[in-house]
Order: sequence, then C-alpha cells, then structure tokens
Amino acid sequence: METIALGCDHAAYTVKENIKDYLTSLGYKVLDLGSHNEERVDYPDYGIAVGEAVAQGKCQKGIVICGTGIGISISANKVKGIRAAVCSEPVSARLSKEHNNSNVLAFGSRIVAPEYAREIVKAWLDATFEEGRHSKRIEKIAAYERKTDHSLL
Repeated sequence: METIALGCDHAAYTVKENIKDYLTSLGYKVLDLGSHNEERVDYPDYGIAVGEAVAQGKCQKGIVICGTGIGISISANKVKGIRAAVCSEPVSARLSKEHNNSNVLAFGSRIVAPEYAREIVKAWLDATFEEGRHSKRIEKIAAYERKTDHSLL
C-alpha cells in the first residue's frame, strides 16, 4: 500500500482532513504530519516536514496545502530531492507528474473548492512520469542539488 504524507497550515486544516478521507477511500495509507486543528501555525514547518518524509523514503508522495499553496510549496521545495508543484486545476497536476515527476502536490484552500481539490489530487495520482526527454531535465535539477547545499541551517 502506497503512503502519502499530508501537511497543511491552519487555513487548510479542513481541506486536509477532506483529502485525507479521500486518499483513504482510494486505498492509500496517509502519514498526517499536521496541522491537527485550526490554531494558527507556520506553513514552513509542515511543508518541510512533508518534504523530508518524501525525501527520506517514509512515503512515496506528499501533498501540502496552505491558503494559496505557494508558501508551503516553496518550503517543501527547500528539501533536497523535492519537486513540489502548485496546481489549481487537474491538467497542471497531471502534467506536473508526467513532465516534471513532481513528488509533492501543493494547492491552496482559499483558491480551490474542496470537491475540485479531489479532482486535482486524482489527476496527479493517476499520472505517470513519461521519462524520455523529461528525464534529462529532471537530472539537471538533481545535479544542481548535488553540487549545492540548500540546507536551511
């Protein structure tokens, strides 16, 4: 059973819970890294936690959600090996996997309606990396990461 890490800030707690239920209904195991309520928190903590879970192999994919999806995706992308894509509709979600081999999906709870969020998630989950010409580009990103220290410390 594939495991997907979930993380969100306070603005996206309700949407995260909805997506967690949806993923479970599809047969995925969910690693819920928070937040666990609507109390104000900082999105970098959750974006980084999901990014690390994916990078360390604790799960195969991650989904991060904040008000816009932007801040939490920037945070997740600071983790070496993470390719987080902010997607507000299913086509971008599918292409982020097919062309960019995204391993973290991001979207905004204030941008995307809950039912539409499920469509975005489904499109991303159903997509497969096409490899071929895209592999060379992903390798360029990985090569840059290997020669550059992007730690937050």
